[in-house]
Amino acid sequence: MRVGLLTGGGDVPGLNAAIRAVVKHGEGEHGHSIVGFRNGWKGVVDGDVQPMTRQHIRNVLQVGGTLLGTARYHPHAADGGLDAVLATLEAERIEALICIGGDGTLHAASKVAEAGVRIVAIPKTIDNDVWGTDASIGFDTAVTIATEAIDRIHTTAESHNRVMVVEVMGRHAGWIAAASGIAGGAELVLAPEAPFDIDRIERFLKHRHRAHASFSIVVVAEGAVPAEGTSMSYETQVGKFGEIVAGAVGERLKSEIEQRTGFDTRVTVLGHVQRGGTPTAADRILGSRFGVAAIDAITRGETGVMTALRGDRVELVPLGEIAGKVKHVPDELLQVARALA
Repeated sequence: MRVGLLTGGGDVPGLNAAIRAVVKHGEGEHGHSIVGFRNGWKGVVDGDVQPMTRQHIRNVLQVGGTLLGTARYHPHAADGGLDAVLATLEAERIEALICIGGDGTLHAASKVAEAGVRIVAIPKTIDNDVWGTDASIGFDTAVTIATEAIDRIHTTAESHNRVMVVEVMGRHAGWIAAASGIAGGAELVLAPEAPFDIDRIERFLKHRHRAHASFSIVVVAEGAVPAEGTSMSYETQVGKFGEIVAGAVGERLKSEIEQRTGFDTRVTVLGHVQRGGTPTAADRILGSRFGVAAIDAITRGETGVMTALRGDRVELVPLGEIAGKVKHVPDELLQVARALA
């Protein structure tokens, strides 16, 4: 069987582990031919293909990014996009397709599956907001990087008696903020799921600095916003492609805190550092498990499904069930962050 493979959306550490697993297990165990499409769905539309054999996946397990390249492109949203996908798959004699991506890429996968293409998807996103799976490829590495940054920021904050605002990624869900904030011992964690009250933040910081500490760490997700009716007005800043402007909420919080408390306040925006570099062992293992499960599912004739981690097991969930849904941080986890302030 000729099986197509692509990675779409933003890159994350652990993608190459999934690619390696699909190629190694698909070729070695099942005898399939794996064909890679470069730059996500755009590569399928353009017919930008490359063969994927064992020689192409040597020494990639520990490498970040994706050896196939990626792009934010959704064929169902472009004129003639779906037709071009179908034409390329027919021309390349592709019998099934494995796509690795986040919510946008997986939504596109569901549309292509509806057009009659056999598809199995693999979830990846550092935001960890893909519904239906306990974890997505890239999340563990992003949290590890953010936690290490908070650890380092702690020492300089304490040395200079400063409030340090650390902005992490997370447009619709604050998984990175919550997890790294708890692991890094931040005093405040601000996530999109729980709009914040700047007056309460002001009171908390003043009390903390008067009572027992001369520094504080505030971790904020890029999509966090103030609660309606509070004294801070702010709208999420987005760029021309709808992406959140990095540093916007962090800089605004810095100004508000400094003005209201008088404390020396600095901001650190982790940005793309969170999604780059060497994947953790957990992301290498998860990517490998998802890759093996995906090619096994393709071999069995499964279609329109996504690999998902449910507890300790990798299971398959219908793509139709996850379309348009966001996996938000549960209030219990945010309560832990608040309890440890």
